[in-house]
Amino acid sequence: MWGSAVVTAEEDIASVAAQLADLTRTVAGVESQLKAITEQADSQQRRADSQHARAEAQQERIDLAARELADVSERLQAAANALRESI
Repeated sequence: MWGSAVVTAEEDIASVAAQLADLTRTVAGVESQLKAITEQADSQQRRADSQHARAEAQQERIDLAARELADVSERLQAAANALRESI
């Protein structure tokens, strides 16, 4: 009876050790996947930040062009008014 119980305990220990090894491999796999997902997210964030910076720079150029266009329009209107008055 004792011999059978000892073998069963040894088998239980071996089974738990195998399960622990399997769990360790699974955790390592999940860690690797998580690292890859994190790197991908970081890369996407850098691209988004870069696109945002380009969009801001483009908006600044648009705003500057609009101000310049408004200034030119005012000068053209003043010149048109001066021309009308001279006629």
